[in-house]
Amino acid sequence: MERSGGHVINGTEPRPLFGGALSAVVPPGACDVSELREIPDNQEVFAHSNTDQSLIVELLEYQGHVEDGAAARYHFEDVAQSNEVAGPRAAQVNAVTPLPREQLAMRECSSAWMLSGTQLVSKFNEQAKNTLDVYLGLFRLPQFSTDILVTFNDPVSISALSSSAIVSTAETTPPWTVQDFQQLLQSLKILDAGVFG
Repeated sequence: MERSGGHVINGTEPRPLFGGALSAVVPPGACDVSELREIPDNQEVFAHSNTDQSLIVELLEYQGHVEDGAAARYHFEDVAQSNEVAGPRAAQVNAVTPLPREQLAMRECSSAWMLSGTQLVSKFNEQAKNTLDVYLGLFRLPQFSTDILVTFNDPVSISALSSSAIVSTAETTPPWTVQDFQQLLQSLKILDAGVFG
């Protein structure tokens, strides 16, 4: 499937990430945002073809000062800060659970975690606030001084005043689910550790 302005992924085969150093099954209807605008080298960003959902895979510096489950919260707060979430109760963690290593393709991680939370986010500095369910997958790789963070932004309610309220109806790819996100986490694998420098 092609989409104007970006390639749409069918979501069944593992997709190469970071020039083939990693791979994962990315859900159907994902557009590679790097084909539309510049993305930092340490990120792979995908947007749903007709919802405001997004997925981000990031290679980040290992946060050795925080223990495993707390590291997921640390990164959640960091994401909230970069989303410019402000105000009391604007970013809440709902749950942090370990991901069983036997269910993961990435055997190199010392531990893996999934966090679910909610953030109130304005897009493009707009006044309108959108409610996002935010899911994080965190893979801890101390031997590579790296935390791999996978973020799934899933809008729950979009303000009528937000620019995100205008959604194309040209395509009918179903919205991504938490199960799609979990499949990405379980399929994420390292093919070339040289990417960690």
